[in-house]
Amino acid sequence: MDLVPALEEPLKQPLKSVLGPATAKVMAEHLGLHSVGDLLHHYPRRYEERGQLTHLADLPMDEHVTVVAMVADARLHTFASSKAPRGKGQRLEVTITDGSGRLQLVFFGNGVHKPHKELLPGTRAMFSGKVSVFNRRLQLAHPAYELLRGDDPDESVESWAGALIPLYPATAKLESWKIGKAVQTVLPSAQEALDPLPPTLRDGRGLLPLPEALLKIHRPHTKADIAAARDRLKWDEAFVLQVALARRRHADAQLPAVARRPSPDGLLTAFDDRLPFTLTDGQQKVSKEIFDDLATEHPMHRLLQGEVGSGKTMVALRAMLAVVDAGGQAAMLAPTEVLAQQHHRSITEMMGELAEGGMLGGADHATKVVLLTGSMGTAARRQAMLDLVTGDAGIVIGTHALIEDKVQFHDLGLVVVDEQHRFGVEQRDALRGKGKQPPHLLVMTATPIPRTVAMTVFGDLETSVLDQLPAGRSPIATHVVPAADKPHFLARAWERVREEVGNGHQAYVVCPRIGDEEDDPEKAKKSAEDEAEKRPPLAVLEVADQLAKGPLSGLRVEVLHGRMHPDDKDAVMRRFAAGDTDVLVATTVIEVGVNVPNATAMVIMDADRFGVSQLHQLRGRVGRGSAPGLCLLVTEMPEASAARQRLTAVASTLDGFELSRIDLEQRREGDVLGQAQSGARSSLRVLAVIEDEEIIAEAREEATTLVARDPELTELPGLRTALDALLDEEREQYLEKG
Repeated sequence: MDLVPALEEPLKQPLKSVLGPATAKVMAEHLGLHSVGDLLHHYPRRYEERGQLTHLADLPMDEHVTVVAMVADARLHTFASSKAPRGKGQRLEVTITDGSGRLQLVFFGNGVHKPHKELLPGTRAMFSGKVSVFNRRLQLAHPAYELLRGDDPDESVESWAGALIPLYPATAKLESWKIGKAVQTVLPSAQEALDPLPPTLRDGRGLLPLPEALLKIHRPHTKADIAAARDRLKWDEAFVLQVALARRRHADAQLPAVARRPSPDGLLTAFDDRLPFTLTDGQQKVSKEIFDDLATEHPMHRLLQGEVGSGKTMVALRAMLAVVDAGGQAAMLAPTEVLAQQHHRSITEMMGELAEGGMLGGADHATKVVLLTGSMGTAARRQAMLDLVTGDAGIVIGTHALIEDKVQFHDLGLVVVDEQHRFGVEQRDALRGKGKQPPHLLVMTATPIPRTVAMTVFGDLETSVLDQLPAGRSPIATHVVPAADKPHFLARAWERVREEVGNGHQAYVVCPRIGDEEDDPEKAKKSAEDEAEKRPPLAVLEVADQLAKGPLSGLRVEVLHGRMHPDDKDAVMRRFAAGDTDVLVATTVIEVGVNVPNATAMVIMDADRFGVSQLHQLRGRVGRGSAPGLCLLVTEMPEASAARQRLTAVASTLDGFELSRIDLEQRREGDVLGQAQSGARSSLRVLAVIEDEEIIAEAREEATTLVARDPELTELPGLRTALDALLDEEREQYLEKG
């Protein structure tokens, strides 16, 4: 009889059989929790001590929060209302306090009666709702609440974990305390949890057994319990993820590949001889790492990180030429048609007659460089595909049209992927399947990634970093423009744009939204509680119109956004690149790869709505020529807000690695990892990629050693189960993304 499945059963039990269908449905839809095991791994976000109340003074705007506080005051107001029976409406305003600050709760209409009876001054309760602003004061409208009656035998506060009340990541449909009660129901099953950590690792580091860690994270008696549980659970997350990556590296290392060594006086040498400048030390060092990898008989898997403008394309092109020299073909995959066309243009320009293989005037070692995108005409597409099959084209640049089944290569030796976070692991694998043997892989990203994130998100790749900017790049000055506090600063910003255009340069204005969205009928039905909603983000179409009629009248203003037809987008970009447009008002479609050296100024509207790394990416679009760049971050957020501090950080440094650290510390890692190449990365719950750098590095070493010794993990059924769960989630995310 096989005992292992029996051991797994309690945690695999579906929640609907334990909690009932209604609660299970909400948990599945809103929190992605399906089994008893999922719920046990839904850890509290933080804990409240019953004797000590939360800080109402620093509640985050627009977030769903749970607070423990005492009622200081409750008043019932009656007002004239056409909607209420007898023409009179009622509003209950309750003020709660925690010693650090006060917060207003408001209840309307029929929802007034129960809280009016229960929320009397002096009552203590947990309140849960979304923080909004009304009349410049923070409030919770119609919060759910649960009274804390310590002396009432029926409502024993002990069921809330004695002294520490766990507060769970919750949703409007399911308050924290309801999740807490559900956890209480399934907690006995924690005893059956299979341990994914090898006993030697667990004992060697003094970590708790898994059942005990689960018990202590959900029902701690002391802060030491929480710390011990988190230490243990962090190791689980780091180790299981690193084992998955180590197995992937191990499997990749078993694959055969053709070693590609450039011939001594072939295409690469001819190209280097043409270069009007010398490569930076960084470019030479990274090129050597790549050439060493290409010369081995296992596929290279390398991540090339470098700031916008650090010369990544040059390094990638030299790698492609080395492979063509060695008789293979190279493919470069770009995330958008605009970017693919731009790479094609810049690479053919850099290569000159070396890109004219088979043509009159082509150089001796020349090859053909072809473009392949989805919107090409049939004839051009057929010719490009013919050049690939026959091997006439040494280099092909394209969008994911390259991955289609119909595209065949003569001998694909190297795949270069630009802006990795837009391509999933599966697309990489599909392209790799095009070679007779797996081709070498080089992934480029302009988003600086701290070392530990690289180890976590791109853990199946080796990393190279280009951290020097080539000579001739101009500095970019960045300033925050507080439009609400100092409107004359905004007026001055538009004057600066006019001055740049007057000096023969061009400018970008970036907005968070397009502005042609169909009005959502749901949003139109906003009720009284929502009247304090923040204004929607500024939109390209409206801003362009206002600028053309107002502060930038007389200048040539055009718009660019993602929903335009590809041909229209290209036409707008071509006019801007040619200098026929003065100001381009755009969404973040310009974030990746638009290269216009004459553009010197950028104004980012509602800059607080963008992430730190994204702002850094955007501003890298100016100052690409010899004239200095200027980037203005416009915001209406008050000076003390976290959003303003983020913007000040961006204005104070041009170091992308420093900014990506700040970005990660301020956002929850899940966001950063979730946008990465797969869903599993966002499954981090207690591991903080920045703070837990040492754990991740140690887990990577332990995982690599373990996988080298036992790639199939035969001795560790618990680890296999945890891996299946992780990879299952990864696959599921792919299916959703289609």
